[in-house]
Amino acid sequence: MSIILTHTYYLFEDEKEQSIMRPYAPLGLLYISSYLNEHKVENHVYDSTFYSKDAQLRFIEEKQPKVIAIYTNLMTKINVISLVKILKTDEIYGFPKIILGGPDITYNCENYLNTGADFLIIGEGEQTTLELYQALISDADFSEIHGIAYLENNEVVKTPARMRMKSLKELPLPNRAAIPVEKYLSAWKTHHGQSSMTVSTQRGCPYTCKWCSTAVYGQSYRRRPPDMVAAELKMLKETYNPDGIWFVDDVFSVSHKWIELFHEEVIKQDAIIPFECITRAERLNDHILQLLKEAGCFRIWIGAESGSQKIIDAMDRRVDVDVVKEAIQKTNALGMETGTFIMVGYPGEDEQDINETIDYLKAANPTHFTITVAYPIKGTSLYNEVEDKITVQPEWDTSTDRQIDFKRTYSRKFYDFAVRRIVNEVNYNKELLKGKNRSLLTSMKLKTKSLLAQTAMKLYK
Repeated sequence: MSIILTHTYYLFEDEKEQSIMRPYAPLGLLYISSYLNEHKVENHVYDSTFYSKDAQLRFIEEKQPKVIAIYTNLMTKINVISLVKILKTDEIYGFPKIILGGPDITYNCENYLNTGADFLIIGEGEQTTLELYQALISDADFSEIHGIAYLENNEVVKTPARMRMKSLKELPLPNRAAIPVEKYLSAWKTHHGQSSMTVSTQRGCPYTCKWCSTAVYGQSYRRRPPDMVAAELKMLKETYNPDGIWFVDDVFSVSHKWIELFHEEVIKQDAIIPFECITRAERLNDHILQLLKEAGCFRIWIGAESGSQKIIDAMDRRVDVDVVKEAIQKTNALGMETGTFIMVGYPGEDEQDINETIDYLKAANPTHFTITVAYPIKGTSLYNEVEDKITVQPEWDTSTDRQIDFKRTYSRKFYDFAVRRIVNEVNYNKELLKGKNRSLLTSMKLKTKSLLAQTAMKLYK
């Protein structure tokens, strides 16, 4: 007997990702695979990233597993539903038991179970997957397993929540040998000249941003010991030799003591690999910035979400916009790249807030910035706040939460053009900062696009 662990992200379908080509391995599935290996459970990982659904189905037909566990999120939900329906209606796959897990599961249990899935795993997956699989292959009672949901007499049954793994020392390293790592490294190398891999050091986030989902790991803070993380980096360096590491943690420098020990360990173990991470501005200071740089950090993403303190407070970000600005400036001054995230269209945001965001980005001058139009993810405080103001709610099984819209200060079109204005206005400012080295033609194009977007914003207020 065996279990297949898979997902339904197919790179060839994703035009945006094909244009940037920065794919990363499905780390969550690889942790579950290694945990099952540790407990002597035969498992096969089918990483669909570089393949097609047809190839995936051929693999499933060949293995004829009794159980298939599929990771699902906002991006892959529609493909997951399609795969489940095929596996449940075509006898050539042996009608396996289907388990779904991932961040989109927790607040959509009934919907996912009605697609044909047999079980849902709510929260962390390693222990629950092991216990559920063992129960299924032995036809044992599964009703006492914590952290699952299933249908009984067409009613959703949820067992008690599973207690989160207290010590991440228990986690073996993700089973990277189960997937074609070389395809990821090659894609990066071909398109960017440098390769990159992901590493996770923590689970949970202790902060309370209203738009952020904590459906899997919760509002907690648990961390792998610094010496174990350094050892993993050493192994990656010797086995795969990546040019860079992306730490996927929500707030990398939440613990200053951990950063100090991590800095010590990567130097002691000769485990330094250039890396980038995400953190919060108030968890940075001169000392921590210096340690991060010495440990190999070349880029820090420092969250702000807005240049308007009014909007930051509405998001419950609990940070001062000037503190964020100063952190970005200090990081730039140390020779590390910076990035920041911006969200427009948040409830209550008006044109003055947009102007303040532009001023903030110009003053902070991050190396990179990304912008999204706010959307409510089910289960978040933001969703609860706007639920009675939702104006667009597409059919669940053919859409994602990204397509939900709600009544904002202005129309959705206003914020779409606000994104264009911010991007072009800030990049125009970057050209001006280049001084004599700037391209006059580029500057003129950016300024023109900014003015056109500003005009369109007025039309859609």
